Amino acid sequence: MKSTPKVLIFDVNETLLDLSPLKESINKTLGKEYAADIWFAELLQYSLVESVSDSYHNFSQIAQEVLRMNALKYDLELSEEELQETLKPITSLEAYPDVMPGLKRLKNSGFKLIAYSNGKPDVLQKQLEFAEIDHFFDHIVSVENVKKYKPHLDSYKYIVDASEVNKSDCMMVAAHGWDITGAGRAGMQTAFVRRPGKFPFRLAKEPDLLVESIEELAKEL
Repeated sequence: MKSTPKVLIFDVNETLLDLSPLKESINKTLGKEYAADIWFAELLQYSLVESVSDSYHNFSQIAQEVLRMNALKYDLELSEEELQETLKPITSLEAYPDVMPGLKRLKNSGFKLIAYSNGKPDVLQKQLEFAEIDHFFDHIVSVENVKKYKPHLDSYKYIVDASEVNKSDCMMVAAHGWDITGAGRAGMQTAFVRRPGKFPFRLAKEPDLLVESIEELAKEL
């Protein structure tokens, strides 16, 4: 780690919140064990298609359309209501057990904390309120403000500017190799959280920190 960061910027889904209920809902609707993993990968793919082709639809719109496309692979035609009902768990996800004590310790240590997500602003707010961790954050920010999805470099430039410190004083905290890669290439410090089944992207530079939990991150900092 170069120096102790002043601002910690947290990815939300799978970093702070457990996506299991949403994945179970998608797997059940599509009738396939790994359907949710495919859906999530394609959700990221099409969000980047939007960014690199200079277009923007919000994350909820893309999530719903990608789910519809995936259903068609299995000859399923889902109604608008069925699509929305399948994705409904996104706003009622629990935080991982380490998140609340970890954020509390970081907050008490004087770090500025920002939640930063590809999700819609209202969905993001509902997520953090349901998980009862919204009060830890100085700012809750969606990429909708910049209309470039992570890991587009413009998305990181935007959040660094919003943090009002130098990029070298900002640390991106995420459980996704693609998010850590983007932030690192944008000049930010990075901390990779080893959630189950998540690994760093080895063609990028190593994260500044690799931790098992937000509690461990707090201890390291």
